[in-house]
Amino acid sequence: MKSAVETLNPTRVRLTVEVPFEELKDSLDAAYKKINQQVTVKGFRKGKIPARVIDQRFGRGAVLEEAVNDALPKLYTEAVNEAEVNPLGQPEVDITELKDGELLAFTAEVDIRPTIEIPDYSGIEVEVDAIEVTDEDVEKSVQQLRERFASTNPVERPAAEGDVVTIDLEAKVDGEVLPDGVASGVSYTIGSGELLDGIDEAVTGLEAGGEATFTSKLKGGSAEGKDAEVTVKVTAVAARELPELDDEFAQMASEFDTLDELKADSRKRLENMKQFDQATQAQERVLEKFLELAEIPVPEKLLEDEVNTRKHNLEHHQLGQMGLTLEKYLEFQGKTVEEFEAETKEQAVKGIKTQFLLDELVSQEKLNVDQEELTEHLMRRAASSGMSPDQFAQAVVQGGQVPMLVGEVARGKALAVVVEAAKVVDTNGNVVDLSDEDEEQAAEAAKAASGEAEGSEGSEEK
Repeated sequence: MKSAVETLNPTRVRLTVEVPFEELKDSLDAAYKKINQQVTVKGFRKGKIPARVIDQRFGRGAVLEEAVNDALPKLYTEAVNEAEVNPLGQPEVDITELKDGELLAFTAEVDIRPTIEIPDYSGIEVEVDAIEVTDEDVEKSVQQLRERFASTNPVERPAAEGDVVTIDLEAKVDGEVLPDGVASGVSYTIGSGELLDGIDEAVTGLEAGGEATFTSKLKGGSAEGKDAEVTVKVTAVAARELPELDDEFAQMASEFDTLDELKADSRKRLENMKQFDQATQAQERVLEKFLELAEIPVPEKLLEDEVNTRKHNLEHHQLGQMGLTLEKYLEFQGKTVEEFEAETKEQAVKGIKTQFLLDELVSQEKLNVDQEELTEHLMRRAASSGMSPDQFAQAVVQGGQVPMLVGEVARGKALAVVVEAAKVVDTNGNVVDLSDEDEEQAAEAAKAASGEAEGSEGSEEK
């Protein structure tokens, strides 16, 4: 076999392959054997039909077609290996010559991973938010905990903000009660904003047995988006009572003996959360700078597939689970179709570039992923998916997604290398040391930046 490679552009090549006919012998034999099992000829046992009879009865062309189809994948793989290119997706193959007994020639055009030069990232500088936890932050955190331990007691007075009311609802559109517009015994906290627009004003001031009617635009259901006349009847009013903020509350709501200890723990937890957010912000901003420094061409076909994958996943999975159409989603977002298309393409470009660049750094730095790192990443992914580690691991193995997870961890390690070399300062001018930050967190940041590119490219690359 002879092969040559021609670079069409930085992300696409054409392979030209010529194969002497004797190298197709195995595929020809396999073709005759396969046809033998599929056809019957009077006077011959199944599977024992001579080749000359198959040629006479069914045509030599059918045999050649079957043989070429059998040989092409192997020949293409050999040509790819010989050319030392990294193909992405399926090739476009064109048979240019087929002379029986002499020669098979074909071309294969395919997208490839571009050659990327890792830029000098030692001079990257970014600014992140300072870690500041105020007394107000602590008080708010404790107040939220306090509200979780609130109790409700029935009262005989008009309902006010913060009260919990039990209500019956009936919604009409054009004078007709909606089939899904009736609900009874609904518990609602006035001021929470968790139900219909206008309901807070309608129930405020009503006692048990009171009734009011108001107009509201429906946010879901069979008449979503339409104005409905809603009748609300209050059947019970209860006041929420918060526990006293004292040592007794601290003992009831936590493992601490005093309120001061509880507040100190709340402050520490808030600091840890802000520190995590700060590290994530640093990783994202360092990655942005890193991408700006690199020249990374993006294969057109890969980009097209990635955009389509993102749109499909949003429309048929994420929005589908929420009962939303793409049109309704864009309406809620206040975006036009053109703006959505542009944003999706921009995100896809960033995702592909992130993978290419970090994968190249993984290769350059010879970064490996050990079993412990892979297991830790799997555990985190399982937790975020709502599955048990065993269930998630089984799904990953069955779906052939282990290489995808390994890639995520490796890219996280690559990003951690860049972050460690960067200068990070907070808004107060203090240098932020991220050398001890979790590489797993960097893996999540890299995964977020690449978005769904993992899914499309991972399935395309051969």
